[in-house]
Amino acid sequence: MPLNPAYASKTPDPDGLYAYTKEEIAVWRDLFLRQMEFLPSCACSSYLSGVKMLGLSADTVPQVKEIDARLKALTGAGVKGVEVIIPQAEFSTLLSNRKFPVATFIRTREDMDYLEEPDIFHEVFGHAPMLTSEAFCQFLERFGALALSLPKHQIKHLYRLFWFTVEFGMIREGGQLKTFGAGIMSSPAEAAFATSGDAEMVEFDLMTVLRTDYRIDIVQPVYFVIKSFEQLADVIKRDMRSIIAEAQRLGDLPRRFEVAA
Repeated sequence: MPLNPAYASKTPDPDGLYAYTKEEIAVWRDLFLRQMEFLPSCACSSYLSGVKMLGLSADTVPQVKEIDARLKALTGAGVKGVEVIIPQAEFSTLLSNRKFPVATFIRTREDMDYLEEPDIFHEVFGHAPMLTSEAFCQFLERFGALALSLPKHQIKHLYRLFWFTVEFGMIREGGQLKTFGAGIMSSPAEAAFATSGDAEMVEFDLMTVLRTDYRIDIVQPVYFVIKSFEQLADVIKRDMRSIIAEAQRLGDLPRRFEVAA
């Protein structure tokens, strides 16, 4: 179920296409144009080239089947239309098969700056361009397989790795900090803060990431910076079960945010 009951996934027609209203297309256009005003100066090269390879534009909301076909040709990855929120096991299974789930609704204007639920702007504009990177796809594939193999009590810590990379990751590229996390790319408020110079940037360290808690309803107080997507793909090859067990033994680091009431 979605966090906001006003949002519901769309149903495709017999051809696998989703219908969007003029207002929904206008919301996509305005979000796309607003983000692309400054992302070219702060987004990583893999993301920007991915936008071009997938043919994303302000003209209309992309169709899931078309993005899926383009990704399949590029990296063997793909996307699949799903309900707004799906079970963790289903999510992990899709990742292990190089498929990324896509909630097909789009936010309303009241939620333009930030939305807790993943909508199609977050999924396609935020995530899909990175699926054109082979190293990034390797990380997701290995992550999904690992999530399916770990005991339930370790899943929360594993998904901290997902949160601080796939959703809110930063990368050092050509000596400069660049964004690649979908939560930054698709949220005007998050992108503005992450690139403001005021955000706390920490060099990526797996144990630190696993011991760092987060909240989904605020702008992130800290971002982790990787050196390359190959580094990310290699991290997941380690003995994660033992590493997570050690992180749990050590306990969480002090929170950088207030606990929600």
